[in-house]
Amino acid sequence: MALPNLDMDALRTFLVAQQLGSLLRAAEKIGRSPSAVSQQMRKLEEQVGQPLLRRQGRGLALTEPGEQLLSYARRILDLNDEVLRAVRGASLAGAVRFGLPGDFAETWLPVALGHFKRTHPGVRVEVAVERNGALLERLDRGELDLVLAMGYEKRPDAEPVATLPMTWIGPAAAGQVLDPRAPLDLALYNPPCFFRRAGLAALDKANIPWRLAYTTASLNSLWSGVAAGLGITLRTAAGLPPSLKCLGETQGLPPLPVVELCLHGGGRDATPALSRLRQVVMESAAANLPL
Repeated sequence: MALPNLDMDALRTFLVAQQLGSLLRAAEKIGRSPSAVSQQMRKLEEQVGQPLLRRQGRGLALTEPGEQLLSYARRILDLNDEVLRAVRGASLAGAVRFGLPGDFAETWLPVALGHFKRTHPGVRVEVAVERNGALLERLDRGELDLVLAMGYEKRPDAEPVATLPMTWIGPAAAGQVLDPRAPLDLALYNPPCFFRRAGLAALDKANIPWRLAYTTASLNSLWSGVAAGLGITLRTAAGLPPSLKCLGETQGLPPLPVVELCLHGGGRDATPALSRLRQVVMESAAANLPL
């Protein structure tokens, strides 16, 4: 007996429903009616011959067959998308020069960039990792074509990607942070740095004394200084090494603002290759960051 072909659109909806924990929210996300989404789920259940979802409070949870399908669904859809991108991308050519801050240079984004390079063999990809401000300066000088940066959402070329909360960061084994007998030791970037400004402003507003114990121009150096116990810092939780952890109000530290993550193209017209790269970055951000 011939096995049925799984519905690719239904698989995508299934993934979204699992991520959001609700068929209603999935329907809103993909722009379909709740009844259409429910029908897709029923179709999947008929094709696999097993129930995939069950009620859990006000949300949904996966059944054991649903968990199994989820693992396969990701692989099926990834392979489907890779085939299409490889075939379509073979016609793209040229060069793209992309800049990103160190926060995203060791996590999900390099994987996405590597995938872009493999599926678009005719495109030469150049990647630069620097501080946010330095990247935008290079973009304005015409040395880069596209930049992912935090804290520059007021630029006219800013395309919003995600809103990320700032957080205090200390060693993974950190216990008590504040000492009433001494100022708080800080490890910070050299100025100019909007994280530095935000942190000092928050401490001053909370009347918490501080001192600069460690300053650097390198993110890796900053992480090393914090892990060594030279001082706490602030950043987003993106790309946080396992030697560090987020701190907050439970340690007596003041709340911090959010920071906007945006793509910047310098206001110049994008080539087909650059437009495709922008799409890949946006899709990867949507899959890996809280939007």
